[in-house]
Amino acid sequence: MDLKGKIIVITGAANGIGRAMAIRFAAEGAKKIICADINEERVNEISTKIKGKAHKIDVSREADISDLIETTEKEVGPIDLYCSNAGISIAGGVEVDDQSWQKIWNVNLMAHVWAARNLVPRMTKRGGGYILNTASAAGLLNQVGSAPYGVTKHAAIGLAEWMAMSYCDQGIKVSVLCPQAVRTQMTRGHEDHVASIDGMLTTEEVAECCVDGLRKETFLILPHPQVKGYMQNKTKNYDRWIAGMQKLNRRFGAFT
Repeated sequence: MDLKGKIIVITGAANGIGRAMAIRFAAEGAKKIICADINEERVNEISTKIKGKAHKIDVSREADISDLIETTEKEVGPIDLYCSNAGISIAGGVEVDDQSWQKIWNVNLMAHVWAARNLVPRMTKRGGGYILNTASAAGLLNQVGSAPYGVTKHAAIGLAEWMAMSYCDQGIKVSVLCPQAVRTQMTRGHEDHVASIDGMLTTEEVAECCVDGLRKETFLILPHPQVKGYMQNKTKNYDRWIAGMQKLNRRFGAFT
């Protein structure tokens, strides 16, 4: 996909990877970038910086996502690329309370579902479009110390796979972004944690990988290329892989 001249929506655009995406996509010559986030002040700042359009949104609510899509298509034009990027992390295991599980489930998975539900019919009607879902290497592997994060990111990748195989004949292209540790607010204070074993990337480096992946239209975008090898090791000998993850869990403990 050539980003030049495209109408692009990015959720979670106020900070981190989403903000870097907005800046990088603008440099590629996007026609208009709609920056959506729950942080109104920060999303207004980034949209002004790139001459885009700000939209306050809570991605844990389908009504907000539906409004974002409807407003964009009515006031700006047909969405060419929708980046369902917003995400959160919650530390802990099965003891985490149901309310927290539901919150991370809505943000890390259902936001992708709701975006597809409201956008795919529109894209199909006009002959196609592109959806980029941000997941994590944790969705391909897992996350030491955070069951809610690992589980919801696994689900996000499962959804992206299903969308890619189900909507291709309607002209819908799908990519899923799966980085390891990135220098964002989410990872601040965890620079020595398990996810940073292969180094922490800057958000700008991740955005550059996104541009490259979208240009090549690859399903899996891996800013940390080592992850592919870890996936191969996992499928080659699952028991050995589990044993290795158990060692990492003993070493790094809870993700707090």
